[in-house]
Amino acid sequence: MDNSRINNKWPFAREGLPFILVGCTVTLFLFYLGFFQLSIIAGILSLFVVFFFRDPKRKNTATDRAVLTPADGKILEVRHIRGSNNPLGSPALKISIFMSVFNVHVNRVPIAGIIQKITYNPGRFFSANLDKASQQNENNRVTLIHSDSCRIVFVQIAGLIARRISCWIKEGSRVETGQRFGLIRFGSRLEVYLPDDSKIIAQPHQKVKAGETIIGYLS
Repeated sequence: MDNSRINNKWPFAREGLPFILVGCTVTLFLFYLGFFQLSIIAGILSLFVVFFFRDPKRKNTATDRAVLTPADGKILEVRHIRGSNNPLGSPALKISIFMSVFNVHVNRVPIAGIIQKITYNPGRFFSANLDKASQQNENNRVTLIHSDSCRIVFVQIAGLIARRISCWIKEGSRVETGQRFGLIRFGSRLEVYLPDDSKIIAQPHQKVKAGETIIGYLS
């Protein structure tokens, strides 16, 4: 695991550092040359980059069976699924979360357990709020085994602008509820697949915060 990112103490994710340094350098260079209006524009863009990569502290107070949203954003849908599009391989409940460019993009583990498998799948870059993005876009699928052998899956999905998925955990890692595990740059989508007998309390269009908002409970 990349503990330096998982236990990040900075106010922003470390992936943002190169972009922030470039933005600040360009801003100062333009100001030094006397291009004051361009330096103001560059400075505003640099501030937006800092805002995008922000990584606020989150306090987890969830109980053992509670499942937290892995991402900030808005719930797109909650539905029962079966068949070949179901990564659990048995009837499941699927919760989809859309992250706009204005949301915090650091992703957090929905429930404690051991990472059984991580599978990266190349794909397209449709807008993340579209249904076809779920199956056709580039994604990173994480399978987690909870303490009582209950299995859940959560998936990082790239979007139209997002072209880079970061995952900081590894197969065999023991993770905690609300722990940072990755990031997707510039707008994207996350999905959680829970056993069909789980109790879901998340509602479509609900705004959620990673590591804080409970979306359901395992049975």
